[in-house]
Amino acid sequence: MFLTVSDTARSTAFYERVMPILGITARHDYDGRQGPAGHPDLTGFGAKGRIFFWLRPGTPSPDAVHVGLVADSEAMVDAAYAEALAAGAQAIHPPGPQLHYDPRYYAAQVRDPDGYSLEFVFKSWQHADRAD
Repeated sequence: MFLTVSDTARSTAFYERVMPILGITARHDYDGRQGPAGHPDLTGFGAKGRIFFWLRPGTPSPDAVHVGLVADSEAMVDAAYAEALAAGAQAIHPPGPQLHYDPRYYAAQVRDPDGYSLEFVFKSWQHADRAD
């Protein structure tokens, strides 16, 4: 996923605070000069040997993207929401059951510094096979 951001340093600082709470701890900077002419510099985030969330400079289009980030527990949703707010996000809805989807769907939603909608989501039925 590529997210176009207006201020790469600001967005990198924001996501460096929020992503580790969700277990997304790897970070990779890609120098655009390594690619074909005109390739942008990129900042990537990921986990388990994969970088899958990239920031690139440009003009944001927050209405075009909604990002759902998986949490492993309701507590993780709460922590990610609190950290996102502390890092400058704007609240859309606080943590809680999303009864319009399913009573076991627990989520919180914020807008990142460029206005993108981020949802931290825990769906208990998707974690039923875990032994914790």
